[in-house]
Amino acid sequence: MKKLLYLTTMLACALLLSSCEKEQTYAKQKKRERSAINQFIADSAITVISTTQFYAQDSTTDVSKNEYVYFDATGVYMQIIRRGCGEVLRDGETAQVLCRFTERNLMVGADSIQLTNNVLYYSSIVDKMSVRNTSGTFTASFESGLMYRTYGTASVPTGWLVPLSFIKLGRPAKEGDEIAKVKLIVPHSQGQVLASQYVYPCHYEITYERGL
Repeated sequence: MKKLLYLTTMLACALLLSSCEKEQTYAKQKKRERSAINQFIADSAITVISTTQFYAQDSTTDVSKNEYVYFDATGVYMQIIRRGCGEVLRDGETAQVLCRFTERNLMVGADSIQLTNNVLYYSSIVDKMSVRNTSGTFTASFESGLMYRTYGTASVPTGWLVPLSFIKLGRPAKEGDEIAKVKLIVPHSQGQVLASQYVYPCHYEITYERGL
């Protein structure tokens, strides 16, 4: 009986130590991620603004000042380069959205492109996702595209949905019309499946266009 109790206690201690080691490892990974984001912000001379200032500026970021708004609840940073033509996705509406993007792993370096369909080889592979707005909460799934092929899942990074509350989805119909374009710093918790698994942040440059 004493031997069984001893073994049970030892097993419990081993599990506890293993759990602590994993937590410490994850904590270190998150610390490295935070450092990579801070380094990118410093190297890129980004001006971080609060959501209060962002809303006071009519939900815009001043590109001439390289402004990014920081969303504390998600850890996502966003710069709106173009708000776009068309209109914001309405409550209760579902639409197909076409995206072209460039993804950079900030743990590797801001100059290193990890994935993009903005090059000739992949130019025909536009990412298509079905997006729904439910009382201001956006959900989406990839229907096809480079993200879907590369990461093997229809799950859209949550960070990609952040701009949808502020940009317009449309298709250019006349001279001067432009589709929406943003830049994002996306932490692993809001990122694609590998970023989430290996705890690294990504920088994205993405255009959003309403599908047919």
